[in-house]
Amino acid sequence: MDGAGRLARSRRSPRPQTDLKAAAIGAAILLREYLGRNRAIARPVTRPMIDREPPHRLIASVERYLPNRAGVAASMLLLLASAGFGIVKGGHVAELSSAFSDTRNALANSAGFRITAVAINGRKQLTQDEVLATGGVNGRSSLLFLDAAAVRDKLKANPWIADATVLKLYPGQLQIDIVERSAFALWQQGGRVSVISDDGAVLEPYLSRRFLSLPLVVGTGAETHAKDFLALLARYPQVSAVTKAAIFVGERRWNLRLKDGLDIRLPEKDVGIALASLSRLDRDERLFSRDIVAIDMRLPDRLTVQLSDDAAKAREELFKKQQPKKKAGDA
Repeated sequence: MDGAGRLARSRRSPRPQTDLKAAAIGAAILLREYLGRNRAIARPVTRPMIDREPPHRLIASVERYLPNRAGVAASMLLLLASAGFGIVKGGHVAELSSAFSDTRNALANSAGFRITAVAINGRKQLTQDEVLATGGVNGRSSLLFLDAAAVRDKLKANPWIADATVLKLYPGQLQIDIVERSAFALWQQGGRVSVISDDGAVLEPYLSRRFLSLPLVVGTGAETHAKDFLALLARYPQVSAVTKAAIFVGERRWNLRLKDGLDIRLPEKDVGIALASLSRLDRDERLFSRDIVAIDMRLPDRLTVQLSDDAAKAREELFKKQQPKKKAGDA
């Protein structure tokens, strides 16, 4: 007790009791925060609702029955369609197709299907490079993806090639057998001269002098009728040897232009008889050596000869000299 009769307080600090109380309060606060956070995680956060008008009945039906992620698929299809339209509109289809073909051929070549050997049989006019280029076969082609039917069609599109066979011999051999057309004659039409085959197919423009010795036919339709007529003409070498060109007139009959410029008009029918007569007249009468410019055989019962201007004048003067002179008393 102190001097005043009161209980004396302990001189020790009250800190231990205060610390225990503060610790209890802090633990309670931490426990409350922990439990509150767990409840927040377990319970979804509610977002404020946005008031909006109810959707149209059609839109609501689409949203109800449309499968999940259908919108994503539709968007992808729309993008692909737009890209495809751009490729077609921009004219890049061939480039895209070529790139795809090169890619798959490269994969096949790396897998061991590269074309390592090519055998081409039957070619005479065309080179090996021309045949391969015509068929669309190049260094990037693979035997695995090579379309033999397509190569054959491309080859047959070349006028020089009448037929073709394409064989794929795995893993890397390609065999091409072709049947070439032969150059038969030169055909002049509209100021242009072309090399043709015996079936009338135009093989190429006449540029090379190696075709200079071929017979020349002229006129519309001459290319398809030349085979039969030239075969008939060849039976009369007396005429064919001096013929420069055969001219198809009106798609009905033929004229002959000889090397010295003489024109022979053949009939529409019985052409063989007319050629035989010409051959006999030249052999017996040296008809082609005379000073004439045209022979007309279109009428079956006569042959008309047109003299040159000089020959006509000479004949006229000779005819005048042979006329009897008039006497002075003749009226």
